[in-house]
Amino acid sequence: MLISILAERSNAQRQLIVKEYQAAYGKELKDDLKGDLSGELKNLMVALVTPPAVFDAKQLKKSMKGTGTNEDALIEILTTRTSRQMKEIGHAYCTVYKKSLGDAISSETSGDFRKALLTLADGRRDESQKVDEQLAKKDAQILYNAGEKRWGTDEDTFTEILCLRSFLQLKLTFDEYRNISQKDIEDSIKGELSGHFEDLLLAIVHCARNMPAFLAVRLHQALKGAGTDEFTLNRIMVSRSEIDLLDIRAEFKKHYGYSLYSAIKSDTSGYYGNTLLKLCGGED
Repeated sequence: MLISILAERSNAQRQLIVKEYQAAYGKELKDDLKGDLSGELKNLMVALVTPPAVFDAKQLKKSMKGTGTNEDALIEILTTRTSRQMKEIGHAYCTVYKKSLGDAISSETSGDFRKALLTLADGRRDESQKVDEQLAKKDAQILYNAGEKRWGTDEDTFTEILCLRSFLQLKLTFDEYRNISQKDIEDSIKGELSGHFEDLLLAIVHCARNMPAFLAVRLHQALKGAGTDEFTLNRIMVSRSEIDLLDIRAEFKKHYGYSLYSAIKSDTSGYYGNTLLKLCGGED
């Protein structure tokens, strides 16, 4: 009953259910779910009744909690959210943890990686659908001058362009970059940069070109091999279920030759697996 109600409603509907539950029983639905369920099923059900911005804020907090930071999770969340979503996440983070997201990122990361994350967390990426060909040519030349053409790399330039331009604009810029340098921007980033900063910029390139494909790869990594990365699996399934999960499913099938549905089915079990399959929606 829980699965059929919560996994088959939109988040907006689930928020109304949460409100009505509180009014009728004087209790938080999430608290009752936590009290009655356990393990990954509990985590997934609680995620489903959490408002999206609060859910992302909590995922970011978890990524930075304790010893060691889960950089992959930080990168994935900050590169795939829109500017508006980032502003909402920042607000939610502040409300829940009484600390700004920027301060949290600053205390857990360093160097160029920190600078780029903070730029993304600011939610200042251009979201317009307009593409400026002249700007793409100019940016491509600036990137070339900042990397391939000089001794040492001007990291700030890479951060500025890749973290603030719209994805549509970046796609054109990467085409122009290839014309100028005879190299793919990805190869230049791999050759010029390193560590988590390199990972972050490559994630932006992949998202600009094809975000569902980027997330399909993340899901595949979470499901393959021994043991499942439920933290990543739950996050992507819950956060993308109403955005681009159908596209992610199509990319998954295209890349790996089998469906996301069958991958989840063979890697998870019980009520937890059933809930994920409901969210997945169907076999491709």
